[in-house]
Amino acid sequence: MELQQMRYVVAVAETNNFTRAAERCLVVQSALSHQIRRLEKELGTRLFERTSRRVRLTPAGAAFLPAARQCLEAAERAAAEVAAAVGEVRGRLAVGLIPTVAAVDIPGALREFRQRYPDVRVSLSVGASDELVEQVKEGAIEVAFLGLPTTARPQGVDAVELARDRLVAVVAPNHPLAKESTVDLRRLSSEVFVDLPAKTAGRAQSDQAFSAAGLTRDVAFEVTNADFLARLVGQGLGVALLPSAYVRQLTGVTTIEVADAPDRVEYVIWSPISRTPAATAFLALLDIPAVPGAQGDRQGMPGAFRSQGVPVDLRRRR
Repeated sequence: MELQQMRYVVAVAETNNFTRAAERCLVVQSALSHQIRRLEKELGTRLFERTSRRVRLTPAGAAFLPAARQCLEAAERAAAEVAAAVGEVRGRLAVGLIPTVAAVDIPGALREFRQRYPDVRVSLSVGASDELVEQVKEGAIEVAFLGLPTTARPQGVDAVELARDRLVAVVAPNHPLAKESTVDLRRLSSEVFVDLPAKTAGRAQSDQAFSAAGLTRDVAFEVTNADFLARLVGQGLGVALLPSAYVRQLTGVTTIEVADAPDRVEYVIWSPISRTPAATAFLALLDIPAVPGAQGDRQGMPGAFRSQGVPVDLRRRR
């Protein structure tokens, strides 16, 4: 069994097509098909069901795929560790973040990282905080930036608190509330809301605040993209609660302070057991302590990567 055969299996499983898999792996289709047949012969079972219309994993193939991915990741990590031992940073850096991350200038940090470490393959994905935590645990991403209510903290990962921020109300410029300097949750509860999907960490901040105040609200629009959320608000379709540091970049909406608004905590997280050299280098670039039990300096993060006006609090969270 060879690593290249595993790469071919993963490519076919992800594309559901032998031709596209061969193109991804930069080989001719006949060579890829031959290697997969050799592997199937060695294993004594078929990994794919092949028809003229589709290709899909057999039960044996579905069982083989996670282990194949783990082997490939381990081999990649081993090569990266060897490079790091001689002073080179290679491998991959997969970063995840929530759409409303505000404590860190992610594009600026990634640009600087790529300039310093051109041999690292960098990728970026956006998701909900709870999903990102699971992806870090599974090793799908190395570093993630979250936003959680003050009642929740990341579990099963190493984490550093970056900043705390209060939510503010966001309304259309012609909304009756737009001329108000301050509102409270009771007044807002009579409005139609645009918010993130139910059961996500970002949505929980607002849901918990209204529930604690004994209030209910009507969330008519659920979206996963914060910019699109703001566009709906700008069209007068509803109001929203968003972190004050994030809304500064929005246009076409009006911001109002909320007297009893909930707080949001931003974290950076990484795996406590399988941190790659690239992840270590990225955290070092942000001047974030990556040693278990280390205490962060409140002013430690370079100003180039700290969003303007957002307090950075690098206190250790276990």
